[in-house]
Order: sequence, then structure tokens, then C-alpha cells
Amino acid sequence: MTGHASTPRPLTSRRAGALQGRVRVPGDKSISHRAFLFGGLASGRTRVTGLLEGEDVLATGRAMRQMGARIEREGEAWVIDGVGNGALLEPDGVLDFGNAGTGSRLTMGLVGPYDFTTTFVGDASLSRRPMGRVLDPLREMGVQVLARSRDRLPLSIRGPRVAAPIEYRVPMASAQVKSAVLLAGLNTPGTTTVIEPVMTRDHTEKMLEGFGASVSVETDGAGVRTIRLTGQSELKGVADFVVPGDPSSAAFLVVAALLVPGSDVVIENALMNPTRTGLVETLREMGASIEILNPRLSGGEDVADLHVRHSALKGVTVPPERAPSMIDEYPVLAVAAAFAEGETRMQGLEELRVKESDRLAAVAAGLLANGVTHEEGEDWLTVTGRPDGRGLGGGRVETHLDHRIAMSFLVMGLASEKPVGIDDAAMIATSFPEFEGLVTGLGGLLEEQAA
Repeated sequence: MTGHASTPRPLTSRRAGALQGRVRVPGDKSISHRAFLFGGLASGRTRVTGLLEGEDVLATGRAMRQMGARIEREGEAWVIDGVGNGALLEPDGVLDFGNAGTGSRLTMGLVGPYDFTTTFVGDASLSRRPMGRVLDPLREMGVQVLARSRDRLPLSIRGPRVAAPIEYRVPMASAQVKSAVLLAGLNTPGTTTVIEPVMTRDHTEKMLEGFGASVSVETDGAGVRTIRLTGQSELKGVADFVVPGDPSSAAFLVVAALLVPGSDVVIENALMNPTRTGLVETLREMGASIEILNPRLSGGEDVADLHVRHSALKGVTVPPERAPSMIDEYPVLAVAAAFAEGETRMQGLEELRVKESDRLAAVAAGLLANGVTHEEGEDWLTVTGRPDGRGLGGGRVETHLDHRIAMSFLVMGLASEKPVGIDDAAMIATSFPEFEGLVTGLGGLLEEQAA
């Protein structure tokens, strides 16, 4: 489990022939983080296959090791011997999460109620990202926070002698905040309640149940979800936990196949959890040929194979309430919209301002550099496309150390008239280390550039 590369690696993509073949994307990032967290906390052994081995997820594994879990790679599987709920050890040294926003925020929730001090550090990008939305509910439970700058890394947290259960209404649509509070509830006596006005990805609730936690979910007529967790119950390891393929990674290959003429690609084992399929729904509304084959259950989650063919797309208005189910996919949707007929309007994007970069500004700048007609607002983006890709490309995109910006614009270069360059591809390894190999294996053209 090594650290991340710091030498920039410029990369350019250019139009070549059609993309053809079958691929399997790496495991879902959200579920992979949680597999290490829950496996490390449960008593007994958990065997995980299909885990995403990006640097972000491995950072979460390292943190759980530092707190007493035994985690070993055995062939294709990761074998985790957990400590038992309530039995985490005070870590030796700091927990370094690199670029992992999800890993750091969920782990803050997990360790918050423990009566010891934990220090969190990260790279330059993670150290700029706000942690207050997770720390505020933890403070209500009695957790103390010591930070040099307001609620940003590096910071230390210390739990109370006994944490207080809370009822917390999540003020924004955030699966990370919901999950952090539920994880904190695991080592808190009594019932911890989270009220979620807008449903977000529900992997935490599903996996808590799978590992034996006492958790219930009720949804009222207005769609407001109330999640109740009974604290200090036993979690048990899962003998055979299979991580489904990451839909956010699959998104890049889906859009590439739609945009490059003549393409015909099957993406196997993609997660089809309804809280994560906003992009597929939107692309189909735009006229995309995406066939859902062999739907099945894996690890308690819906998965399927996606058969994607080159398609003529038309612009649509994406409703703001769809944003939580596709928040990570807007950069690559903006690229798809650049090749669609007419205008695509995306709303409710304020969450993109606080990702690895100001993702909305980074997308707009990338579109500008490559000749795409667009307008950017505080929480919206419109893109006017050119169906044949004529005049598009030719720019060099600043990625701001953001893997999704990097991959989105490399996808653009596969279909645009002129090549598209990015300033750095090194950070793609944080979430999708196989990306370049899968793209070139399907017939895409990526070229290293001199820095």
C-alpha cells in the first residue's frame, strides 16, 4: 500500500478507429472503502473480491490496519480479520488519507466516539476540502476537534468517555455525512437517527445490514428517509463479499463508446443501484443506445452488463433532483453534451464546487480550451454541442489533480476533430488505475507527452 506519485505525467488522446470489445471495470469505490471499514470493524473474517485497488481505497485499508485490523492480500482476494465493534485501537502515528475524501470522512465518523485521539492528514488537494459537514454532527455527539485552519486537514479528533446518540437531519444531499453519522452510531449507546430529506446512495445502510448491524429505514410519503441504528451491537464478518463494478468508472467507457463512430462495447458487472444510475438514465434520454443485459444481485446490490453502441445524442435538461445519483458523472456528461445536437442544461451542481477541485469551474475551463460553446452559473452549466465533433479539441486541460477531470477530457479527445491534452494523468490511479489500459485495449489512442 504505497503513497501516490507526484511527478506530473501529461497525456494526449486522439481520434482513431471505433472502440470494440468487452471490458470489466474495477470495483465500486464507495463499496470498496466500506468493505475495509466494516470488515476491519466486524468480528471474524471477511473475504473481499473485486475490490478497487486505487490509492484512495488502499489508504482506508491502511488506516484500519493502524487501528488493529489484520488485512492481507491473498491471490485475487483481500482477507480481513476485524477487531470487533467497539474494539478499535488508538492508532500509532497519523492516518494519512492522501487524496481520499470518502475514506477520511467515513473514518472520522467511525473513530469519532472512541475515547482516544486520532490525527488525520492528506495531500494538498484533500487539505483544501471542507470537513465541517461531517465534524458538526460529531461535535453534537461529544467529539472534540482540533484543527489549525477551520475544519480542514490536518486535524485531530478526540472522542468523549461515552458518546451521546443524536437525531441528525442531514442539511445537504450527502451520502458521506449520512454514513459518517451512522458509523459514529456503531460505538454509541442507544439509537442514532439520521433523517435524509433527499435520498443519496444507500450502500452504508445495505452493508451495515449485511454485516449484522441493527438498522431500520423508513420512507414517508414525501420521500424523506429516517434511518435508525442501534449502537454497540455486534458486527460479523462476511465470508464472501463481492464488490460490484464502479458505475462512475464505467461512465467514462460508456460515454467514449457513445461518441466514437462505429463503437460497440460491453461493460460487464456494472453496479446498477438506483441511487447511482442517473447518468445512464440521462444518456438514454439523450438517445443513447445502452442495453442493460443480465441483471442480477451481487453482494446485496443490483448489477448488470451494459451493451453500448455509438449513438446520435440530442441535448436535454437534467433535473436538479437527479444530481445526487450522478454527482461524479457531470464532468463526463458535459463531454457527451459537447457532441449532442442542441443544448444540454445541468442544474443543482453546487456540490461540484467542493470536490477534489472546484469541479464545475474545471469542467468549464476544459470546455473553453477545446472550443465547446457553454455557459457556467453558480450551480448550473449549459453545453451546446456539435454532433460531428468538428472544430472541437486542440486544447490542453488543467486537471487540478482531479482524476475525473483528467479522464473526462481524455474521453473527449477520442471523438473530437483535434487531439485533447491533459497536464497530468498521474492521479487517475487514485480511482481507476486500469483506465488507460482498458481504453487502449478497446482501440483508443493515448499518447504520453513531454512535461
